Amino acid sequence: MPIVSRLDTLRRVLIGSPLPTSAHHEERFTNAEALAILSSDALSSVAYATQEIVLVLGMAGSAALGLTVPITGLIIGLMLIVATSYRQTIKAYPLGGGSYRVSQDNLGKIPGLVAGASLSIDYVLTVAVSVAAGIAALTSYFPGLDPYRVPLCLVAVLLVMVTNLRGVSSSAKLLSFPTYLFLGVVMMMLVAGAVKFLGGTLPTIDAEQQTRLLAPTLEAEGGKLMAIGPVLLMRAFSSGCAALTGIEAISDSVAAFRPVEWRNARKVLTVMVLLLATMFGGISALAHHTGIVYAEHGPTLLYQLGEVIFGNGVLLAVLQLATLLILLLAANTAYADFPRLAAFLAQDGFLPRQLASLGDRLVFSNGIFALSGCAALLLVIFNASVTRLIPLYAVGVFISFTLSQAGMVVHWWKQQGRGWQGKAVVNGVGAAITALVGLVLLYSKFSYGAWLVLVAIPLLIALFLRIRNHYDYVARRLRMSGDKLLKLPAPPVDGGMPTVVLVGQLHRGSFEAVRFARSVASDLVAVHVDLGGDRTQAFIEQWERQVPDVRLVVLQSPYRSLVDPVVDFVKQFELEHRKDRNRFCMVVLPVFVTQHRWENLLHNQSTILLRQALREQGTRVVTTVGFYL
Repeated sequence: MPIVSRLDTLRRVLIGSPLPTSAHHEERFTNAEALAILSSDALSSVAYATQEIVLVLGMAGSAALGLTVPITGLIIGLMLIVATSYRQTIKAYPLGGGSYRVSQDNLGKIPGLVAGASLSIDYVLTVAVSVAAGIAALTSYFPGLDPYRVPLCLVAVLLVMVTNLRGVSSSAKLLSFPTYLFLGVVMMMLVAGAVKFLGGTLPTIDAEQQTRLLAPTLEAEGGKLMAIGPVLLMRAFSSGCAALTGIEAISDSVAAFRPVEWRNARKVLTVMVLLLATMFGGISALAHHTGIVYAEHGPTLLYQLGEVIFGNGVLLAVLQLATLLILLLAANTAYADFPRLAAFLAQDGFLPRQLASLGDRLVFSNGIFALSGCAALLLVIFNASVTRLIPLYAVGVFISFTLSQAGMVVHWWKQQGRGWQGKAVVNGVGAAITALVGLVLLYSKFSYGAWLVLVAIPLLIALFLRIRNHYDYVARRLRMSGDKLLKLPAPPVDGGMPTVVLVGQLHRGSFEAVRFARSVASDLVAVHVDLGGDRTQAFIEQWERQVPDVRLVVLQSPYRSLVDPVVDFVKQFELEHRKDRNRFCMVVLPVFVTQHRWENLLHNQSTILLRQALREQGTRVVTTVGFYL
């Protein structure tokens, strides 16, 4: 079996048959599906947010653990402020785009790229942290699996990647159950814990036992207790702010909702924040009253709470299974948002254009591959440790929070519509508070790894600008008049071959291929593949104005494939024109020749696949015409 056919068969087995572009509108979330898919990152953070607060406070001994509830209360207050601000953003930007689009439209290119880079980093960390925390829930229940933590994480990333490549509808139906299972079992635990507390039967750990359990954590920090002061409190607060990650996901994906998009998105955001605040506050309260502590790589805090309240029975197993599943699903929030953000950046020329193309299942497949690769690399580097990854987490998201809210203040000031002052105040307060919290996060986490994010953001921005400069240069090199009649060489008087030339756009590069084909063709036809969108009619009109002497055939491709329609057309063309074995047909493919090899990554390499497919079907003459950039 040919290589292309084998790869196609494997792809269809793993992710299913291609979906037509016409089905794109049907690939939208219901509110129930959106709550499961887009809120899973935020909701699942309760599995480790309280845990990280307790871990930091434990460095000051058992006396500091009483501050868990006040710190949780501050974070919940911040959560409500951020959610109120994003409700306004959702209505103002019903097509989505989130912090990147809001910042770019209102604050300028560089602030937009800062937001885009920050969110990109945060989405990669979301996958890494969620998967690492999910596998930690598994190894808490099965301690013998702990040495295989990293391989298990990589397998989990692979499974989530394949699931998302199957498309929105398939993944939504498959992945909604874990969210609702987790919500149900955690709420059951909170209610059962409250009943035991009110009845005086909730087990507790005394200060002496807490001190003994905290010994491994203190030894890791040099054996000395930290002072209960501003530095400790800021560090505990910043670790707990991981509970806020994911709140922006709904505003980034408004277009993924069913109509009326913005109204449904606001409803889901409100429900998500109420559920998140309830679970986060409840878990912190139970942790405080039971006196449970946490040590890195030990049983998770949620597992210990479940063991105290449910006992070592079926409900504890269900809690751990639900935690594992929702943490893997939390990674799915990033898979819903990162590819969309990457597509926005690619459309604006700051990332490779391939990231803006829909795959077989109407998802941004290339963005899904990129996210998976980056997250897997982080998991290997940081040994799949939640505690080591958390300091990097949330810094980027608070930068994007701040820029988004500041951008909305400018948005309302520019529009000055009805009630704009009140809306601007809400977003202004949100911007000020998130900026302050961002500084606290940066200060408290800087030496623990946050500096890496500060280095990565400008490096990403430099990459964005370098890619944009390349595309601007290419556009200048390819630019030609859109109305002038183009001169072609005369066709050969005698001989020549029946020739097909592939034309995607009419520019200097493709025109060179048309000129060559005309000089050698006895019968020339130009082929253009309509991959969807609204540019085909404009292309046809431009062709008729500028190259009227060459017949143009437009091939429809409802499944967005360039290869299949061209291969089918060439096969039929050869049947019509090859009268005997001594008569050949030729296919001409225009290609770019870049100055540097890395620049090839910025251009669609579909010519390679097309050439391979044509040769596998028996086309003997396939030639490329290079345009040197």
